[in-house]
Amino acid sequence: MDILSDGAWQKIFKTKPDVFTEEEKRAWISKNTDVALGSDAFFPFGDNVERAKKSGVKYIAQPGGSIRDDNVIETADKYGMAMYFTGLRLFHH
Repeated sequence: MDILSDGAWQKIFKTKPDVFTEEEKRAWISKNTDVALGSDAFFPFGDNVERAKKSGVKYIAQPGGSIRDDNVIETADKYGMAMYFTGLRLFHH
């Protein structure tokens, strides 16, 4: 849903918010720290953890069970991120 489309933003805001520039988005995201990330599916690759780190994630909760759990744990450890395995997988193909 495009929240800034005519008719949509008026339901939430009194004045139409300005759209962030790419530079403003990067600046805002760079200030995020100690973010928690939860997933109902496992993290199959370390690059998922790398991307989360760029968004300020420090804590990850996920069900585990990927054949690559060792890789994602290693990546989280590399950045000092805490990873908790819930053992509960809600996402199925």
